[in-house]
Amino acid sequence: MNVENQDVLLDLEGEEEEEEDDDNDDGEIVLELNQVIIPTYGTVPEQQSLHTPEWVDFDDKPDSLFFKDGQRRIDFVLVYEDESKKMTHKRSNRKKQKRKRQVYESNLINNGLQLEATRSVLDEKLIFLKVHAPWEVLCTYAEVMHIKLPLQHNDLKTRESAFNWFSRLFRVDENIIKPEQEFFTAPFQKELLSSFYIQDKDAFFNPATRSRIVHFILSRVEYATKNNVKKFGINKLLDTGIYKAAFPLHDSSFRHPSADPNCPSERYLLYREWAHPKNIFKMQPLDFIRKYYGEKIGIYFAWLGFYTNMLTVAAVVGVGCFLYGCLTKDNCTWSQEVCDPNIGGNIIMCPQCDKVCTYWNLTITCESSKKLCIFDSFGTLVFAVFMGIWVTFFLEFWKRRQAELEYEWDTVEYLEQEEQVRPEYEARCTHTVMNEITQQEEHVPYTAWGKCVRMTFCTSAIFFWILLIIASVVGIIVYRLSVFLVFSATLSQHISGTETIRKYLTPQTATSVTASLISFVVIMILNIIYEKVAILITDFELPRTQTDYENSLTTKMFLFQFVNYYSSCFYIAFFKGKFVGHPGSPVYWLGKYRNEECDPGGCLLELTTQLAIIVGGKAIWNNVQEVLLPLVKNLIGRYSAAARSEKVVPRWEHDYHLQPIGKLGLFYEYLEMVIQFGFVTLFVASFPLAPLLALINNLLEIRLDAWKLTTQFRRMVPQKAQDIGAWQPILQGIAILAVVTNAMIIAFTSDMIPRLVYYWSFSVPPYGSHSSHTMKGYINSTLSVFNISDFKNASKPFSPWFGTHTTCRYRDLRYPPGHQHQYEHNIYYWHVIAAKLAFIIVMEHVIYFVKFIISYVIPDVSQKTKSKVKREKYLTQKLLHENDLKGMKKNMGKIAEKIIKGADSTFRPKEE
Repeated sequence: MNVENQDVLLDLEGEEEEEEDDDNDDGEIVLELNQVIIPTYGTVPEQQSLHTPEWVDFDDKPDSLFFKDGQRRIDFVLVYEDESKKMTHKRSNRKKQKRKRQVYESNLINNGLQLEATRSVLDEKLIFLKVHAPWEVLCTYAEVMHIKLPLQHNDLKTRESAFNWFSRLFRVDENIIKPEQEFFTAPFQKELLSSFYIQDKDAFFNPATRSRIVHFILSRVEYATKNNVKKFGINKLLDTGIYKAAFPLHDSSFRHPSADPNCPSERYLLYREWAHPKNIFKMQPLDFIRKYYGEKIGIYFAWLGFYTNMLTVAAVVGVGCFLYGCLTKDNCTWSQEVCDPNIGGNIIMCPQCDKVCTYWNLTITCESSKKLCIFDSFGTLVFAVFMGIWVTFFLEFWKRRQAELEYEWDTVEYLEQEEQVRPEYEARCTHTVMNEITQQEEHVPYTAWGKCVRMTFCTSAIFFWILLIIASVVGIIVYRLSVFLVFSATLSQHISGTETIRKYLTPQTATSVTASLISFVVIMILNIIYEKVAILITDFELPRTQTDYENSLTTKMFLFQFVNYYSSCFYIAFFKGKFVGHPGSPVYWLGKYRNEECDPGGCLLELTTQLAIIVGGKAIWNNVQEVLLPLVKNLIGRYSAAARSEKVVPRWEHDYHLQPIGKLGLFYEYLEMVIQFGFVTLFVASFPLAPLLALINNLLEIRLDAWKLTTQFRRMVPQKAQDIGAWQPILQGIAILAVVTNAMIIAFTSDMIPRLVYYWSFSVPPYGSHSSHTMKGYINSTLSVFNISDFKNASKPFSPWFGTHTTCRYRDLRYPPGHQHQYEHNIYYWHVIAAKLAFIIVMEHVIYFVKFIISYVIPDVSQKTKSKVKREKYLTQKLLHENDLKGMKKNMGKIAEKIIKGADSTFRPKEE
């Protein structure tokens, strides 16, 4: 045993002991090494000496994806810093890290992988360890991982769509990116190797599959054993800094094709035909994306593209409703009455706050009432109903599209392997419990009582932080209430005021816009805080697997973001102006702040303003952040590398200086789109242009995400995925809630129901004086009368009263002073309440019934896809069965021949 290997064998178990005690344990550690270096699945016999990788120099071929021999393909790259050159103070730490790394690399070699090490061209401290999986290893682990591989060409005939000629205009040129050949596939089995479609051994496992298999091995190979707990996996080694990076290689530069004729330059093609801005209106080459990045990324871009295509329909209808509102706003009778100097000009409104607010003229809301006519029209009702049905079509058709992709991408019967335990979980497995299923002892990080304590603490923490979010919303509300007093005093509107600016810059408008902007800034800040809080809480929970971790984090992050983004919108839509009392008896917040009132036209316009600022601001902020952050980091990395432009740099070093994807991968991309989906559906009745803004954002988002993946980030490890995972039930929950919120916005935030009640009931006898149904007189009927002598001292305005009027008006439906039930709600109010409740019930039941019918009529899997799946199963079983029979017949034939020959020799008469 050489000196280097002897050093490595020392102190694998006692990481906390001092280095000078290591020499005494040499004999014990040699015995322990037999436990440490255990080949997985018995591919290689046990070894007692450490294997080391081959050391080679860079051959000045920057585009090469092969070992120095030009034959073995690089399937994965590990990067570490030479321990002898590390600038750390503790020599013992360096030696421990080196021991673990060398044992790990030796175990990789024992598992059949081939390693080649090369020192960095730009930084002599860095070592690049290239990993190659030979044919035998690929076959062994393809069977273990149940990877589906091609059997024969797909012989099913496909019908071309009648719109194929039209869609071809938006497709990628098939001469540039050739369509993938379709095969019938089956889980790989080594004993049936001859049954699979193998023309070229080197091409049978594509690069994505090869890197996926190698990552599977890297994640399961051990490097130490401590307290009878095995330490294994590349993730733990990355977390502890033993390795600095681990990634599969991009196959070329994105700027130009590879100079190596053996390289297909798929990255370059993806950038040119997918990620480049010129392709913004082109369809995505999903099969090519899936081939290069794997099914998990492919399904994300398939979902995002499908969602964007469906948004096109919603955006067209939304723009139509908006244009309808623009065209009919001049015929809006109630807005004309507000702007009429003989009607609105003679209506003096009561102050909307205590003391400092003054009386104001209704005509100052003329411009806002005209804008409100655009959004609060009959088209809004139609659009809200349409969106309730649209979201059902979207989810149902996506299920069908998802089923098609499952068939095409061979994930119909995808068998997920038992996931690797997270290193953080495994590191804390100090308690021993009995497994009820295996009846064997296993190590867990906490007892049942400890788990209960953790769950209680985490649940309490979640509710605490949600309450903090709600407290921030209350803070915004308090800001609204207090700043309204300031704006009312500063922007005091005299009854005779005729300045143009006063038509637009009212106290209500100034308060609404500034509060929306502050709300947006607070939301963005809280996003950053709660992202870290959610991760900390989930880390404390200590989920066992990565899937458990992502599901737990998904629930928390969506819950936080739901409250954070939507709480201010819910307040404006359903609480503001609903509990204000009347001028003689106003309602106060916290016993101090008088509750906010809506404009005479309602709070719908303010909700529209809030949505426009948050949706637009969020889209701009996210896109700028997604582009600038990785770009700036990569630029810093390039300029910090000395003499980069003077030396030839290999592909693996180029990729190392790109940004890592991160453990959560596409989590934040999904979260961003799901929050946007909530804005598009939950409050669309107040903002019909939301689908259009979302459509524009998503057209950019697809290309920005593609640009990031192909140019700024290292290549992700390809992963299998059947669907979009936990996001599917979240989308379905939002779709159900959207029907309720839109019905309530139309009923309680919009003025549509009061106007309809007035038109059909209160404009004509016995309640009205008009001979036919009309909207004339609507404003006068919806503004109640208040006697200024009934003001209490606490709320009586400082400003003097001009004129001979003794009353003012306020937005409510109450009896006038002098009535036996003065200041109580009148019969019009109860008619309106009944109509609102009836509308909510009818609208919800109608839309839910239509949603149920649509869900029933549209199956999750199309008949065409079902036939394809059945046909593939039949042909696969037949093909494999026939091959088994052929082999059996061949063997039986040989046996039969031997038996016959034996019988002939036995019964043949002896020669004379």
